[in-house]
Amino acid sequence: MNNYSWMQQKLHQYALSSKFMREAAFDLESLTTKPIRHNDNHVFISGIARSGTTILLNAIYKSNEFASLSYKDMPFVLAPNLWSKLSPFKKDLDLIERAHGDGIEVSKESPEAFEEVFWMTFYDSRSSIDEMFRTYVSLINHKYQKYRYLSKNNQNIKRIEVISRIFPNSKILIPFREPLQQAYSLLYQHKRFINNSNQNKFISNYMKWIGHTEFGPNYIPMYKNGIDYNDDMNINHWIEQWCLNYQSSLDSFKDKKNIHFICYEKLCESNEYWLNTLKILDIKEKYSFPFKTAIKEISLDYDHEFNDKASFIYSELSKYT
Repeated sequence: MNNYSWMQQKLHQYALSSKFMREAAFDLESLTTKPIRHNDNHVFISGIARSGTTILLNAIYKSNEFASLSYKDMPFVLAPNLWSKLSPFKKDLDLIERAHGDGIEVSKESPEAFEEVFWMTFYDSRSSIDEMFRTYVSLINHKYQKYRYLSKNNQNIKRIEVISRIFPNSKILIPFREPLQQAYSLLYQHKRFINNSNQNKFISNYMKWIGHTEFGPNYIPMYKNGIDYNDDMNINHWIEQWCLNYQSSLDSFKDKKNIHFICYEKLCESNEYWLNTLKILDIKEKYSFPFKTAIKEISLDYDHEFNDKASFIYSELSKYT
């Protein structure tokens, strides 16, 4: 985002800021590309941000069994086949650290969470959302010549039942992480992106256009009413949001066979746990992946009662992993 040229910034604005342009791109893509649909044994990763969703996406994508939106599909993410024919970009495997500054390196070929652009464009405007999303997934699979789709979209945590209805044979993964560490990471990234966007307005626009509201300048909390901590510059706000989100997910999905809670600490500690995850996802090849945990020393003052509640929810979630 920081190193986009003026022309690249204008192209992103043209393609993403207008709902009309997004709809037109998808309609043209649907008219000109006719993919063949296969099974719906897809994988959707969705949890609160900073729970390991990106590293889990990269780990599963390594299997080479999945299609996923990537950086090179930007900015016309609703027309991936058309854009691949028009785009001047060639294959680029050069890695750079992503904007989060968390050590995760990406290239234009790396999978990324751009699916929310679809939901922002169509979810509230058309009754045929089920069929449209099936079409969209088929278009992505067609571009990458794969039968299975892999999605990482933290916003999908609020529409898991919708996705299960559209793709009943899909697997849905809900990663979670030690709550205080995750809350601290969220607060850190929230401040980082607000500060960066104050220096570069394009960052704020970019995050808005791709529907990134989990933290940063466009932050929208999942739970707003009746909460104890409204100040998003306070770590207790993020601990409370963690509790509310994961308690709701636990209550709603703990007995669903196609929905699996994934403990990030277990991924880091146990290769066997990761291999079992591959088995759950029906991935043929069994391979290792270097999951790494980053434990920060936290000196901030926090609500110990809320943190104890979060720790209890964490232990309950762990029973279903």
